[in-house]
Amino acid sequence: MSILASCVVPHPPLIIPEVGRGEEKQIRKTIEGYEAVMRRMAALEPDTVVVITPHSVMYSDYFHISPGTEASGSLRNFRAPQVRLTVQYDSELVREITREAEMAGISAGTMGERDRSLDHATLIPLLFLNRFLKESYQLVRIGLSGFPSTVHYAFGQCIARAVERLGRRVILIASGDLSHKLQPDGPYGFAPEGPVFDARIMKDLEAADFGDLLAIDESFAEKAAECGLRSFQIMAGALDRKAVEALVYSHEDVTGVGYGTASFLVSGEDPKRCYLDAERERLLREAEEAREKQDIYVRLARASIEKMVKSGQRLRLKEIKSCLEDPESPLYGLQLPEEMTAQRAGVFVSLHKEGQLRGCIGTISATRSSIAEEILENAVSACRKDPRFSPVRTEELPFLIYSVDVLGDAEKISSMKELDVKRYGVIVSSGYRRGLLLPDLDGVDSPEQQIDIARQKAGIGKNEPLELQRFEVVRHS
Repeated sequence: MSILASCVVPHPPLIIPEVGRGEEKQIRKTIEGYEAVMRRMAALEPDTVVVITPHSVMYSDYFHISPGTEASGSLRNFRAPQVRLTVQYDSELVREITREAEMAGISAGTMGERDRSLDHATLIPLLFLNRFLKESYQLVRIGLSGFPSTVHYAFGQCIARAVERLGRRVILIASGDLSHKLQPDGPYGFAPEGPVFDARIMKDLEAADFGDLLAIDESFAEKAAECGLRSFQIMAGALDRKAVEALVYSHEDVTGVGYGTASFLVSGEDPKRCYLDAERERLLREAEEAREKQDIYVRLARASIEKMVKSGQRLRLKEIKSCLEDPESPLYGLQLPEEMTAQRAGVFVSLHKEGQLRGCIGTISATRSSIAEEILENAVSACRKDPRFSPVRTEELPFLIYSVDVLGDAEKISSMKELDVKRYGVIVSSGYRRGLLLPDLDGVDSPEQQIDIARQKAGIGKNEPLELQRFEVVRHS
């Protein structure tokens, strides 16, 4: 037995009468869509319900699956403690999913639980489901990760294989709101990407175009302040190679947040509905096109990283001449300009993979004898020593996109009014603590944001005094 069906539903606490207290009437279409979806899911009489939730514990490099035999939760954080639910976990399926993920090289499991209680993105779908499903069922609750879209899809495939191996009757609920920036007077304000994101998602759901769900740019989704995209991508992987009957029931944005409801009933096999290889090929082409446009600064960083990852050896400046003559080297046929070997400056090297940061390390001011030496050193640090990420592996190299920022001299400023997030980076200092943020970064739209992120990186408290400096960069990408 494989996954019988899946659905996409939102999780606004407002939708529950005990929380909304009459205000839920403004999202009546969503309520009607929710009821239609769950009536259809309940008719399948599942043994187990798998809920993908954005509001369980989330790690950058790990999928957390709730452990134990049971869990409870309530809507007490939303003024409705009387709305409660207790569920039994399907421990056997949890173990099988963990095993499949391990075999696929994906970090997932039951370690690292911070809160046993059921989150509202799990509770709300189950409260609706329980209106129509009288038979008891078991639950598997799974959080999201910081992995890129292809890994979320591949993890969905692991879930499907585990279900098939155990012969469970399973429905999968992809819990997630859409954009949170649909209206200027909404709780999160407006961004032009918001309505575009919602329209694209609803079009993809209606057509069951799971390939496009994978291809949505990470920075675009971040600007739209979405909530459920990665839930939907796991769902897409769980329905890999399955023929599905797609039904969209509703879409609303009356509160400034997008709510969509849709269901996907599995009707058979369809080998053509496999999107992972095509997406990886697209990402490879994107990286290859970027490499063709790289200048000498970026090529030098890439050469340094490739040698370290492949051989564990550092690329030294004295070896560059042989690289310039090696057809296999990123530096083949080029020459280092004089400013790279004669001038000194701070340098940041950044790596991106599948639209997400994969490493970024740099120096605020020069620490080496030349810009070239600074690039060689910081490139190795970016791929090996960024504490936020594991070291880059050989198989990742074809997907990496690089950038090199050469920093200008820092100048002291008296207030954030002298900052421009597109033009200037910022350095914040308090005593011996110092933090830096580069300019023109996705998701950083104001000097307040820029300073706050730099302050957090430095470990400086909100109420501590700050000294501010700004600097310009020459970005090579």
